Amino acid sequence: MTRQPPPFAPFEWMIAWRYLRAKRAEGGVSVMTWISLIGITLAVFALIATLAVRSGFRAEFVDTIVGANAHVTVYHIQHVDEAGIPTRTLPDYAAMAESVRGVPGVTRVAPLVKGQVMATGNGRNAGVEVFGIAQEDLVEIPRIADPETGRGNLTDFDGGLAIGSGVAQMLGVGLGDKIDLISPNGVKTPFGVSPRVKTYDVTYIFTAGRYDIDRTRIYMPFAEAQLYFNREGVADELEITVEDPEEVERYSSPIGQAAGAGALVWTWQDASGGFLRALDIEDNVMFVILSVLVLIATMNIVSGLIMLVKNKGRDIGILRTMGLTEGSVMRIFFICGSFTGLIGTALGVLLGTLFAIYIDPIFAAVNYLSGGGVWDPSIRGIYALPAELHLKDVLSAVSLSLGLSFIVTIFPARRAARMNPVEALRYE
Repeated sequence: MTRQPPPFAPFEWMIAWRYLRAKRAEGGVSVMTWISLIGITLAVFALIATLAVRSGFRAEFVDTIVGANAHVTVYHIQHVDEAGIPTRTLPDYAAMAESVRGVPGVTRVAPLVKGQVMATGNGRNAGVEVFGIAQEDLVEIPRIADPETGRGNLTDFDGGLAIGSGVAQMLGVGLGDKIDLISPNGVKTPFGVSPRVKTYDVTYIFTAGRYDIDRTRIYMPFAEAQLYFNREGVADELEITVEDPEEVERYSSPIGQAAGAGALVWTWQDASGGFLRALDIEDNVMFVILSVLVLIATMNIVSGLIMLVKNKGRDIGILRTMGLTEGSVMRIFFICGSFTGLIGTALGVLLGTLFAIYIDPIFAAVNYLSGGGVWDPSIRGIYALPAELHLKDVLSAVSLSLGLSFIVTIFPARRAARMNPVEALRYE
């Protein structure tokens, strides 16, 4: 009894390799195969590059949110103060803050006084939002107290203001300069409320990484903000950070209970959840679209392999008469087709990885060649196009490309295996 060779025997690889190396004049790899190779490479590259940019944009966007803002904010329902005026301020903010600090997972609790004013400097004006905060709380905000992006020293914060780099640019001021803050809610007089104007020194300039924050935010010492905004003895809200911002919802209920009756809890996901959900939907749609591009690229393997089978009809007939089984012939042409997908996928992964690693110089070159203005931070929110390569994204792109390449290769390989050797040699 004749012993059958094992699947993917060495001679099958040898024959497939000879077919792949054969020149076009010898009936070897067709132009369609080269087109499919280039197509798969570009499709996998586009898929990996898109996934990397998607991950990087989301990570940078979330980091600028949780690194410069509260993870959880505690307000108060509207109530009547001692003067009989409706308000939402926190009269017992110190006790409330101490109670919230005891919640497991809470890392920082800072009372805030907030208000919107007009800032002026060097004859320029800008609408800004003032955050009144204690110095020991300000130095714990990662994106604000970052020594690599900030200018000045936060130890001097109690003697002036910390302003965003965008505010400094709009007003044309630097460290040590003075700016005026004008609030419409000033001193009450018999003739009405007069605007409050006060001059402060710029002691610190920060860059949070978010366009809207850097161009609108100013930090003021907490006690000074209470005086400036007529909030003596009260705070507007509590700014809270937690250990795991991505799981912030599980902290909401304990924080609300610790804050007491009348407290309202608002998380960063409540504020930005709609945008993040839109990002997730966009990511899924882009993955489907690019998957279709990969499928189209792999379908070119079918065209190239069919042409190879047609060119090698005589060889198939000879191999079959020499005793090769249908399975061996099928595996030979399967190797030819899948090898194209394998090489294209490898090249696509290489290009996609290099793109993610060197995205900054690539983006700078594109921006230079286009004359600048490719990335508008006022629209995008962040200042640069980020990329973050994750292993699961690379594996998903590789699995998709190789899976489709192997599947579409089966059909022309089966056609070659079922070719009648008599018909193949009749006109040779």
